Amino acid sequence: MNSSSEPGNGAAEEHGAVEEQGADRRTAGRRRDPARDDELCRAALELLAEIGYERLSIDLVAARAHAGKGAVYRRWAGKAELVVEAVSRLKGPLVEPDTGSLRGDLEEIARAFGTGSSAFQTKVMVGLASAVVQDAGLREVFNEHFGKSRRQVFETVLRRAVERGEVSPQRDTALLSGLLPALVLQRVVFTGTPPDAAFAHRVVHEVLLPLATAPLPDTGPLAP
Repeated sequence: MNSSSEPGNGAAEEHGAVEEQGADRRTAGRRRDPARDDELCRAALELLAEIGYERLSIDLVAARAHAGKGAVYRRWAGKAELVVEAVSRLKGPLVEPDTGSLRGDLEEIARAFGTGSSAFQTKVMVGLASAVVQDAGLREVFNEHFGKSRRQVFETVLRRAVERGEVSPQRDTALLSGLLPALVLQRVVFTGTPPDAAFAHRVVHEVLLPLATAPLPDTGPLAP
């Protein structure tokens, strides 16, 4: 009985593989379904919040979204790319303000940081932040597809402030650009508290603006 059932199982597996390959060929030329993209990203976010990045897998995402693994790999190269896009969709783009003053621009950014924050978003960001520290591949994808665009918004705002004379040209704007995101992340990871607009405004008015606009001390050349 066992010997006769094994060939049958093998034939069934082979038949299933052929069917899957045929399905891949049939869908290869189709336009991506945005609804399916949303389902897969939502599944990835839920798992990230529930079990963290390390235990999350493409198999689990596909099962949660009632999809095949092929549906995931046709869209993303791997787990890191899927998770970073899912987080980017959740957070949304950071719109570049242009109010005519550094204070106004930073206040607009602070409002955006507090928009839509929730306990679920906090769990997602905690799960992501701990993994970014440990996983070099995830860190590279995160910086390239999420962190860089947000830093560029700060850098543009600060560059305009330099051009208007609000900020010294000698000020390290690249260093300043990372302050608010870093303090928001620190708050999420160490307190589990969502970064509301009030917190972002305090950082802007008590840390970022005073540092950006303060006269540079005459300390002489820095040691190599």
